[in-house]
Amino acid sequence: MSGIAILLELWRKNPNFSTKVLNSQDLFSTNFAVSAGVAASFASGGTLASRFLFGNVGSSIAYADAGANLADDFFTKLPSIYGNIYPTDGLKYVTKQYPNELKPVYSAFKPTAFGLCALRSLLMFYLPLLEPRPKEEDDFDLLDEPAEKIDLITPLKKSVKQIVRETTVVTTRRVLERIAVHYVSEQVAWKILKDASRSASRKAGRGMSSSDYFYSVSKTTFRGHILGCAAAWVVQVGIEIYNCLYSLISSEEADKVDKIERVQLLGKKIAGATIRCGTSLIFASVVAGIGSTLIHPSLGQRFGCVIGDLAGQVFVALMFISLECRE
Repeated sequence: MSGIAILLELWRKNPNFSTKVLNSQDLFSTNFAVSAGVAASFASGGTLASRFLFGNVGSSIAYADAGANLADDFFTKLPSIYGNIYPTDGLKYVTKQYPNELKPVYSAFKPTAFGLCALRSLLMFYLPLLEPRPKEEDDFDLLDEPAEKIDLITPLKKSVKQIVRETTVVTTRRVLERIAVHYVSEQVAWKILKDASRSASRKAGRGMSSSDYFYSVSKTTFRGHILGCAAAWVVQVGIEIYNCLYSLISSEEADKVDKIERVQLLGKKIAGATIRCGTSLIFASVVAGIGSTLIHPSLGQRFGCVIGDLAGQVFVALMFISLECRE
């Protein structure tokens, strides 16, 4: 506006300028453009290079180096100043969180867990002793034979070994969980460590079909049961290797053929443990999916996983027995 005012003032003071017809070539000529720009720049306060001659004349305007005169907190105040320009939440990028809740390493030694483990192991080896045994009656015997003593020490030793085995498996699983958290991605660790029974309950409220629900619960159970089967495999293989090395070291008189046979037997036991753990994993996943679909989402998944685990071990044992009978 100041440049236009100066041009009008020159036009008023110069009569020749007012009578001259300005065509398009004169209006957009180089001299006219430079003169108008210089006039506008001087009217607005002078150019950047001529400040030391004329000073800052007129009102202050925004120059090319205006950023140097900004306050230090100008850019920090921008979000508060222009915060309402985009009120929509579409620009907020929310990423999914994967919380991994690790249980204590020695959770197997808690009173409740350890008590249930001990009770289950004792019942496993002492219940067969309570089964009634048929007695052969002989009418010609006048003297009753003394009753056979029941051995209570051997089942106790087996129960203690079973308790040690189960607590070792649980502790090994806790160690494997921590290894998984540190060496795999956060999403994969979350899928492995999440509670399968709670996940089955959440999936039941999504309105999925029976086939999709069965597949989803089976897949979740498969992922959650991997570390349990891996821990059982590690413990079983460790015990077999220890027994093999102990027998090889203790029997110094054993010949080379006997040692080779023991090593081959160790390989067969490791293969059997691998097949047993893999079959238990598959059976547990399938039976957990069936239980969640037919019985109850949470309880069906939990009991189905336990029953499928035992069914897989029984299936492998029967398969090995049948193979041995054929041979």
